[in-house]
Amino acid sequence: MEEFFVKAISLILSLSILVLLHEAGHFIPARLFKTKVEKFYLFFDPWFSLFKYKKGDTEYGIGWIPLGGYVKIAGMIDESMDKEAMKQPAQPWEFRSKPAWQRLIIMIGGVTVNALLAWAIYSMSLFTWGKEVLPLENTKYGLAADSLMYQYGFKDGDVITAIDTVKAYDLKSISEEILLNERRTIHISRNGKDTIIQLPEDCQDEILDKLDGPLFSIRMPFIIDSVIQDTSAPAFASTLKKGDQVIGVNTVATPYFQDYSKEIAKFAHKKVQLKTIRGKDTLMIPCGVDADGRIGTYSKGLDHYFTFTKKEYGFFEAIPAGLGEATDRLSGYVKQFKLIFSKAGIKKVGGPLSMGSLFPSSFGEHYWEHFWAMTALLSVILAFMNLLPIPALDGGHVMFLLYEMIFRRKPGEKFMEYAQMTGMVLLLGLMAYALFNDVLRFIIN
Repeated sequence: MEEFFVKAISLILSLSILVLLHEAGHFIPARLFKTKVEKFYLFFDPWFSLFKYKKGDTEYGIGWIPLGGYVKIAGMIDESMDKEAMKQPAQPWEFRSKPAWQRLIIMIGGVTVNALLAWAIYSMSLFTWGKEVLPLENTKYGLAADSLMYQYGFKDGDVITAIDTVKAYDLKSISEEILLNERRTIHISRNGKDTIIQLPEDCQDEILDKLDGPLFSIRMPFIIDSVIQDTSAPAFASTLKKGDQVIGVNTVATPYFQDYSKEIAKFAHKKVQLKTIRGKDTLMIPCGVDADGRIGTYSKGLDHYFTFTKKEYGFFEAIPAGLGEATDRLSGYVKQFKLIFSKAGIKKVGGPLSMGSLFPSSFGEHYWEHFWAMTALLSVILAFMNLLPIPALDGGHVMFLLYEMIFRRKPGEKFMEYAQMTGMVLLLGLMAYALFNDVLRFIIN
């Protein structure tokens, strides 16, 4: 429950920051061009709002559906679908009365703010924490392969050295090269011998369809860092201690954490004998297993076993490096986005539960580093998604404005209304589908 609470609070805080700044990106140029803004809301407020107050011509408030926010600009066909107001003669303070170039600036303001925000966050994160990476060459125990990767010929302990002609630098680069850049020739070192695994050309759909986690994980021993101090944790009632190394479950050897995880999951609601090294002694320690196949311990982190490389950045050095990070994330997301249009990719579309799962699960030492990394990524995603030429999104309005600027005439208001309605139905349908996927995964897992 605590983990869910931390993730939920983190997601709401992150989205609140992103939505407020995105909508401010529309609000500020609108006011600069003397355009009336009727509402500025964090979250959506159908039927009622949690809080509101009016200052000048604008009502500021907080809605009760925490999925976004909006600004309602006078004289603009938007998600409010205020048709009656559009039937009245245009007023000088309305959006529709402003020159096309001013309307364009107002519409791209939100995307611009999101892009600049991502750049700023990445830059300040690099300045504050630097960039830490675990090179594959430092993973002395090799990699643990997912069951699907086993079918393609990989084994636990393999070390991936290159993908086609590209050196495999870290774990993240492996998935990107296989799924996003569609590279298929994998060079590995197995027991000191070099070999090649050739993935099927059409493996992408199968991977997307069957995979629930990473293609590979870093293989490491299981040394207990701490026992959860809670009577609901089975290990709390056992004699397990910090520093114990678990090397077996009952009669099955589990030299690595991945081996242990697979084996312990078979004994939910049962008791097991854990073969454990403590100092110079080898012990068999009885311990219960909970409904999730866990005993209630934290293991030593990767930094206990492996040497990370870390680059520190000065303030002025971090600014261009931050731009590079934002550009790389955008490029990666654009490549991921095209996977949505495949039969397997559409099944992976997720909603708020999927987004929340990516945030830190506790307010630990690295909480803010992870929080800002996720917020920056969501800002990149929000900027890209809002630029899509779909009516009801900023990109849809930009598309119609560019049409007007090129052909010197506006699209008809009836056409705009129908386009807006179509866009809203499309977006609401996609949101409902993403939420359905979230709920389905929650039930299955």
